[in-house]
Amino acid sequence: MALSIIGSGFGRTGTRSLKDALDLLGFGPCHHMEEVLPCPAQIDHWCAISRHEPVVWDQVFAGFGAQIDWPGAHVWRELAAAFPDARVIHSVRPAEAWWNSFNGTIGKFLGIYRDMSPR
Repeated sequence: MALSIIGSGFGRTGTRSLKDALDLLGFGPCHHMEEVLPCPAQIDHWCAISRHEPVVWDQVFAGFGAQIDWPGAHVWRELAAAFPDARVIHSVRPAEAWWNSFNGTIGKFLGIYRDMSPR
């Protein structure tokens, strides 16, 4: 199964809702950050990708019809080249709303300081 949808939007831009919608509409299963952490093979793939090692995208996304959110959003250009028939969906959110959402969720996990607001 090749990816038919590639999400280029970062987390906290409605990616969870988009994942659910794509699954419901039959484009899934949809790869999302939630699929990475509980799966050792996924962690191995993404660690190798972060080291700029060669990657076989069909193996990274085996069994998935769509990809949304991080870490796939970071490599959306490479995915678009690897899956040229896929459509790219870019989700966005106003900067201040995005920061507030990020800071209250992912930022806490990463230990980001609360006083680092966008300027």
